Amino acid sequence: MDNRETSCRNRHYPQGGRKKRKRPSAYGDSRNRRDAGKRKNGNKAAWNHEKRERSKGLSTVKMTNAFQVRIRLSYRDLVYLPAEKKGHPDMHNASETELIELLKDTIEYLKKENESLKEEKAGFLAQIQELQQTTVNLNETVEYLKRKLFGRSREKQEDPDQMKFDFFNEAEAEADPSVPEPTEEEVIEGYTRKRKGKQSRDGIYGDIPVQEVLCSMAEEDKKCPLCGAEMEYVGKRFVREELQIIPAKVKRIRYYQEVYACPKCKDEDEELVTEAAETPTPLLKHSLASPSTVAWIMYQKYAMYIPFYRLEQDWREKGIRLYRATMANWIIYCSQHYLKPVYERLHEYLVRRDILHADEVPCQVLKEPGRPAQSKSYMWIYLTGDDGEPGIVLYDYKPGRKGEYAREFLKGFHGYVHCDGYSGYNTPEDIWRVGCYAHLRRKFFDAIPAKKAEGSPVIPAEVGVAYCDKLFLLERIYKGKSTSEKYRLRLEHEKPIVDALYQWIDTLNPVKGSKLATAVTYAKNQRESLENFFKDGRLELSNSAAERRAKCYVMGRKNFLFHDTVDGAEASAIIYSLVETARENGLNIYQYLYLVLLYMPDYQNEPDGIEDMMPWSEFMRARCSKVDKIEKEMEPKK
Repeated sequence: MDNRETSCRNRHYPQGGRKKRKRPSAYGDSRNRRDAGKRKNGNKAAWNHEKRERSKGLSTVKMTNAFQVRIRLSYRDLVYLPAEKKGHPDMHNASETELIELLKDTIEYLKKENESLKEEKAGFLAQIQELQQTTVNLNETVEYLKRKLFGRSREKQEDPDQMKFDFFNEAEAEADPSVPEPTEEEVIEGYTRKRKGKQSRDGIYGDIPVQEVLCSMAEEDKKCPLCGAEMEYVGKRFVREELQIIPAKVKRIRYYQEVYACPKCKDEDEELVTEAAETPTPLLKHSLASPSTVAWIMYQKYAMYIPFYRLEQDWREKGIRLYRATMANWIIYCSQHYLKPVYERLHEYLVRRDILHADEVPCQVLKEPGRPAQSKSYMWIYLTGDDGEPGIVLYDYKPGRKGEYAREFLKGFHGYVHCDGYSGYNTPEDIWRVGCYAHLRRKFFDAIPAKKAEGSPVIPAEVGVAYCDKLFLLERIYKGKSTSEKYRLRLEHEKPIVDALYQWIDTLNPVKGSKLATAVTYAKNQRESLENFFKDGRLELSNSAAERRAKCYVMGRKNFLFHDTVDGAEASAIIYSLVETARENGLNIYQYLYLVLLYMPDYQNEPDGIEDMMPWSEFMRARCSKVDKIEKEMEPKK
């Protein structure tokens, strides 16, 4: 070996010569790293003990508090020793019987450990499945909230042909393309429905007074342009029609009283005898408030949903500083003293009926005794059904949503109440709840994804919506028919659809917590009330009438946000009741409020006078149905 090779070897191997490669250990690199860590940490006693065990051919590794693992290198046997057998003789000198016993113990332990691991695995799999379903439900909730916030509010399917499902295709089997389509009339299952023609202007604006403006010719233009002869008048020609708005004007009305004295008594130096003319009863003493002013404020706030601060700005534009606190005081006083007797009489008429609608919406009252400003109160809505009598709509403010409030308000009522699934309506006695299919349809509609892939199969939520749409279609067809005829047609055509709906619902097994599960649960819980509309032909398929009246209050609440006091909330309930009842009976709302405030100061204690204040009375219909009928009533009474 030359010097270069020796120097190269010495450079790479300082001890001189190539190192002998060690045989791979049966314990692998992990043991070497563990040993290095023990030596590094100074745990020499433990390392020396394990080294001695290795020299005997055994290795001891702690697995749990109760067991130890011993690996016998010579036999490659895994033996799990219980803790109580730690004092067992050395395995190197153990007999065959002892080894068999230890192996049996090991096998028994491994079986138990295997079963335990299987149960643990099943629990983990169930937890994973539950978390996955929770994720799906949360994503569904997020999509639902996004649709509520940013999507359209109409609950209408994207597909215009909503009835395009296999279980509603019985009509296609009977279709005949050779039959011509009707042109002027639409015939559905024996019911003829005439198409509405285009309404003329006289039909739309017939109640508005007409003023004719005649455009005349100048004298020099009345000569013939050809021969210069004087032209003769032959008539007038209609040119066009316009609508003219007359802005509200404010004027000060000063009442003076004629006073007469007896001259004879005056000459005889007796006590002066005087007589004065009778004056109208003031709405509020020592106040500028008049029936027309307060009625206008009520109309703007409760019929047009304008809050007080904007009304204050509007009055300022008219040159009057009328503060919102003053307007609030006028409204509260007039509602409690003049409108409340009318409200109570309407309540008496309402509980005598046998078909009602009911709903409730939350509201907030800032200064309610014993409750924080953030407390949630409720405005309850009650209105009469389609029973052929004049409509009544009443609002009732209550600090909560307890069923006792409905029982108290409906005391003395016996009949049917259309409502949603709220259990509070179960409290009143002698009342049959009529469920709302619009609520059921809405719950199925909410279970439909906002973005559904085109061409994807029909999902169960769409089937539920289709069942409800079929019922509403039949109800539109039966509209206008007599009560007995509608009762018969419902049992004949709609009852099988409802039965099929619930048979289909019984086959569903929706995932717990999903929107579809909510719809199915609602349908099952409300089945009895949802089928009650078959009992009477006057009952309706939904509670949309009450929801529309609730929306009227919600529109105002969106602008004024909250009520300041309980008196203000109760005053709002009374005024909303009169406004919506007047609207329900086709009256001019402002005229009705004005007449009530005009006559009620004298009619408070006269039952016959209060009867004239009912929206269906001849007195009100003669004065509130036309726009021009109110002008004479607005003149000061003499």
